[in-house]
Amino acid sequence: MNEFNQVYVGLDVHQATIAVAVARPGRGEPDYHGTIENRDSALRKLLKQLSRQGEALSFCYEAGPCGYGLYRELTALGHDCVVVAPSLIPRKAGERLKTDRRDALMLARLHRAGELTAVWVPDQEQEAIRDLTRAREDMKSLELKCRQRLGAFLLRHGHVYAGKSRWTQAHFHWLASVKLDSPVQQIVLQEYLDTVKSMQRRVADLEAQMHEALAGWSLGTVAQALMALRGVSLITAMTVLAELGDLSRFDSPRELMAYLGLVPSEHSSGGSRRQGRITRTGNGHVRRVLVEAGWNYRFPARKTRVIEARAAKTSAVVQAIAWHAQMRLCGRYRALLAAGKLKQQVTTAIARELAGFIWAIACAVAGKAHGSKAVA
Repeated sequence: MNEFNQVYVGLDVHQATIAVAVARPGRGEPDYHGTIENRDSALRKLLKQLSRQGEALSFCYEAGPCGYGLYRELTALGHDCVVVAPSLIPRKAGERLKTDRRDALMLARLHRAGELTAVWVPDQEQEAIRDLTRAREDMKSLELKCRQRLGAFLLRHGHVYAGKSRWTQAHFHWLASVKLDSPVQQIVLQEYLDTVKSMQRRVADLEAQMHEALAGWSLGTVAQALMALRGVSLITAMTVLAELGDLSRFDSPRELMAYLGLVPSEHSSGGSRRQGRITRTGNGHVRRVLVEAGWNYRFPARKTRVIEARAAKTSAVVQAIAWHAQMRLCGRYRALLAAGKLKQQVTTAIARELAGFIWAIACAVAGKAHGSKAVA
């Protein structure tokens, strides 16, 4: 593609409108083209206006609530398009004005300069699986809120469960036996209880849908392989792959760890080097499930029946990586705890290394040579 015949287009996309700015090759200031309706017909008309003499168009817009439909439409029509990470857009510290026009002009200028960072865009199958895992996560969050409200209601009226574990069958039997003074309060209790059970059914239904979707998913084999790792169940494996896609696209485990925001932040100057808490950039959904999985390594390394049953469905290479991961991470957990680190810090460190083993297994399944090097 001839860069001197290329037009850089910045789009500030909203539900109803799109602000358009155009930057021509060179160092001149970009021009504001105007605002169009966010419709297919208006977009096609714009393409004809911007490429009257056959100029190559390169579009960019920020990732946001409007999704990737515009990206897919532009690429299907043969044009280049990137979806930009909003948090990584260079901004002037003293700038206090923000309008659609200014945002479109800024995007066009930075796109021409190559200063924008593109995000990975999933295909439609990948996005469907991601919507499924996120829906299950949302329903689980609502279930936890319903549980909390039910517990708070009972605590206000002096009813506290004396058993070991809550939300078990024994706990639900106890909840059914609770008697309150007022008939109105008894109705409130029943409504809270019914809501908790309803949310549990919704979560279970979505998990059943995840099991069904796994069989026909293009990354289903990789998900099965990841489940050989300790602490990585179906939900964790599908969440990781639904959010990140093909993990072998990362050149190294360090790149994946940094992408997930699991590496320490750093403020160094001159001869001093200071590291702080993790950066927490990138995908928070994956970071959360990996930290949850990291708690499983506080126990001694051993192959339980559940882990062996899951590992039996994978290759010998994957089983070797999974066992090596368990021996290392369990020992690492104890060593960091003995060094005086907080449990939360230890678990985060385990989650960081677990991401490396997940990368190694994904590369091994994909047949990439560098997957085995991470285990050596």
